[in-house]
Amino acid sequence: MSSERRTLRALTLALAVLVGGCSPLYVLRAGYEEAKILSRRQSIQKLVEDPSTPPERRAKLSLVLQARTFADRELKLKVGESYTTFSQLDSDTLALVLSAAHRDRFRAHTWWFPIVGHVPYKGFFSEKAARREIRKLEEKGFDTYLRPTAAFSTLGWFNDPLVSPVLRADDVDLVNTVIHELFHNTFYAAGEAAFNESLANFVGARGAIEFFCRRDGPDSAPCRAARDAWDDDLLFGAFLSGMVRELEALYGRTDLTREQKLVQREEVFRRAKERFTGEVRPRLKVQSFASFTRTPLNNATLISRRLYYQRLDLFEGIFRAHGGDLPRTVDAILGAARGAEDPYAAVEGLPGGR
Repeated sequence: MSSERRTLRALTLALAVLVGGCSPLYVLRAGYEEAKILSRRQSIQKLVEDPSTPPERRAKLSLVLQARTFADRELKLKVGESYTTFSQLDSDTLALVLSAAHRDRFRAHTWWFPIVGHVPYKGFFSEKAARREIRKLEEKGFDTYLRPTAAFSTLGWFNDPLVSPVLRADDVDLVNTVIHELFHNTFYAAGEAAFNESLANFVGARGAIEFFCRRDGPDSAPCRAARDAWDDDLLFGAFLSGMVRELEALYGRTDLTREQKLVQREEVFRRAKERFTGEVRPRLKVQSFASFTRTPLNNATLISRRLYYQRLDLFEGIFRAHGGDLPRTVDAILGAARGAEDPYAAVEGLPGGR
C-alpha cells in the first residue's frame, strides 16, 4: 500500500461527515454502516495473544499496539481507546469519498456538516448513491473525483477500531497511518481540511521515522524506508505546489474566456505529467505515486491530493528549527494554530516558518 496510501486512505472520514448528510436516507445508511463496524470490534490484545490468529496478522496487530503506545507516551497524542480494537470488514473498501471542484477556478466544492464545518469531500457507503451525486455535480459544471478509503477517524468521539483494509499496508505505512489518524483525535480545526490533513501527514510520517529509528536503529531498513517515504512526500508536495501555482495564474487571467481557460488547462496538465514522468518519478525513493498519471487530471483530483501535501515544507522547517524534536514541534504548531482564523499564517510566524 506504500505508493498509494493517500489514495486508499484518502481523507479522514469523521463520523459527522458520514452521518451528517442532507437526507434522512443518507443518515440512516451511514449510521447503519458505522454501527456494523462498531459491532464487530474485537480486542487487538486478545487477538495478538490468541494462538489461532495467523502469524502475519498477529505481527501486524502487535505493531499497531506498539505504534499506539508510542503515539501516547512519546508523541503525547490523545489516543483514548482508539485502535485497541479490530473490525473485520466484508470488503477491502471502507467507504467511497467524493470530491468536486470548479472547473475554471482552483476552488473546491464543499459540504457543511456539524462539528467539522465545511469539508471538501463527502463519504458514501453506496456506489449508486455516489454516482447519483456525481451526475448532479457534473450537470452543474463541476469536476469530480471518486475514490475508496480504508481508514477513518471520528475525531475522538468514539473509540475508533482498526479496520481490516488497513492491514494491507506495509509496516512503515501501517505505523504512519495509526499515528496520522490518532493525531486527528488530538487536533482538528473545523473548516480547515488542508491544514488538518497536511499536518497529520507530517506528524504521521515523522512519527513513523522516530518509531522505527528508535526501535530498530538509525541504520535499519525500516528506519531508512520511513525516511525515504517522507522525502518522497516532500518532493511530491513541492511538485504539486508548482503545478497549482501555474493553474492559479491561468485561472486568474482576465484576458481569457472560461472556455479558453479550460482548453489551456489541459496543456498545463499535459506538461505536468511530462515533468512528473521525466523529473519527479526518477527522484522518488520508495513511492511511485502511480495514480497521478493513471487518474485523469482535473481540479477535483488535484485538490483532493493536495490536501495531504500543502506546505509540508513549512512543517519540516519548524521541525528543524526545533532541533528535530517532534513533540516540541507539534506543541509549537498547535499552540500557534489553535483558534487562528488562518492556521497556516499563524504557523508561519514560528521559528523556521519562513
